[in-house]
Formats: sequence, C-alpha cells, structure tokens
Amino acid sequence: MKNTFLLLILIVSGIFVPKEGHAQKTGDPLFRAPLGIAAYTFRDQWKNGVPETLDIIQKMGFKEYEGGAPQGVDPVEFKKMLNDRGISIPSTGTGFEQLESDPQGVADRAKAMGVSYVMCAWIPHARGQFSKADADRAIKVFNAGGKVLKENGIIFKYHVHGYEFQPYGSGTLFDYLVENTDPNYVSLQMDVMWTHFGGGNPAELLKKYGKRWVSLHLKDFRKGAPKDMTGGTGPENDVPLGQGELDFVAILKEANKIGIKHMFVEDESEKELETLPLSISYLKKLTY
Repeated sequence: MKNTFLLLILIVSGIFVPKEGHAQKTGDPLFRAPLGIAAYTFRDQWKNGVPETLDIIQKMGFKEYEGGAPQGVDPVEFKKMLNDRGISIPSTGTGFEQLESDPQGVADRAKAMGVSYVMCAWIPHARGQFSKADADRAIKVFNAGGKVLKENGIIFKYHVHGYEFQPYGSGTLFDYLVENTDPNYVSLQMDVMWTHFGGGNPAELLKKYGKRWVSLHLKDFRKGAPKDMTGGTGPENDVPLGQGELDFVAILKEANKIGIKHMFVEDESEKELETLPLSISYLKKLTY
C-alpha cells in the first residue's frame, strides 16, 4: 500500500512517466520511439557516396535505419558504418520470392547483419487486382517463412501496402490475411500512408489488431490527391508529415497504447533533403 501511494505521488508530480497503455500527461511528446529512417528515402543519394549519405542521415538525427545495404556494399561493413555513426539497424527487408524459395537463406543474411526483424513489402499480384488466391499464397509463404525466421531468432513482419483492402466477406482481404496468418510467426508493419491510400483507417486498424503491429512507416499524402488500391502513386503526392491528409495525432496515440517501439520516416518525394527536416520538426512538436 505504501509503495502504491508513493507511485501515485510520483505520477501526479510528473517525476515518473507511465509506460505504454497508461494515461499520459498533457504536454507529453506523442512521438516516443527512436527517430528511424526507411532506406528507400535515400534511394537517389547513395550514388553521391555511401559515407557521405550516412553522414547526412546522422546529422538529421536518425538513430535507427530499416533496410539493406546499398548495391555493392557488404552488409556487415554497412552495419558497422551505421553503428560508427550511432545508428542501429533493427530491421532489414526481403523479397517475397526470396522468402518463398529460400527462407533459411533469408534468415542467414539477417543473422549476419544482426537484425531483429525481416520485413516483406510486396505480395506479387496483378496491378490493382489483389485477389483471394494472392492472399492465400502469401498466407502460406508468410506462415512457413515466419516459422523458419522465428527458429533463427528473428521476427517476420509484413509491410501493408494498400492493395490488400479489396472487399472480401464482411471485411477486406487484409482482414483475411491477418486472420489466417499465425501470430506466432507473422507480425505486421503499418505504412500509414499506403494504408490510408488503400482505404484503410490507420488508427482504427492499429486498435483492431493491437500487438500484431510491431512497427510503422510514417509518411503523409497530399490533400485531395486521388486514391486507389494499386499500392502505387506519384512522388508528387508524398508531402512532409503534417501537411497532408493523415491524422498523426490519432495514429501515434494508438501506436503508443500498443507499445510500438520502431517508427521509420519514409519520404518518397523527389526532394527528401528539403522535406525530411520539416517532417522531423513536425514529429517533435506533437504532444498529448
């Protein structure tokens, strides 16, 4: 009883900040994860030099990196280059076909990099026509590949891309995909922009599937731009966080409730060096 009373005093005074799932104080920061960056953001920068690009990433304040090494760079050496700049690499990616044909090879490459997660960002399908057959193929591959990865100490996660929201039954093919993958082997990464683009509600889906979500990709979508379920749109529709249609206050509140600890900014515009500082500033200003 005495310890409980002391804890209540510390919470009220602001000395102790409750962990996820507990009430927050007005003014607490909404963005609570290490600042992460998705590799695709710098797709046009690597040609200017890998060390030089990593220096930019470091100077912007990023502490986590998700993705693989640039082409021609040894993954283990790349990880060292990141670590030398105070940047960790908790997660890397794999292609669907790689996971389907050689899950142990995917696991071996991930272990060599020392990552905790492997992410798959695309399920093969005809553009705009994601079907139950496509979902069934993915369910089989994800369950089997996720099991191999787990046996190697790695968590598999599927990166939602928006085309999965085709209507199916009383819900969508995304619901079907989640309900038929084994939560012991298959986790989820929400790309909030692609989720919105495909007709999903990011905050509601975070609430609905809770702990299945283990990370986020954060990007925003230009107000009034057309949306569909192709999983693809032009770079002109990628805008700095807070300037588009996404409700990041609602998204981050739900993410914090379920304890998501990895959030990667992904900028798909063609002027990422100009827009990234705006996105970072926006995230840091958000409060409860």
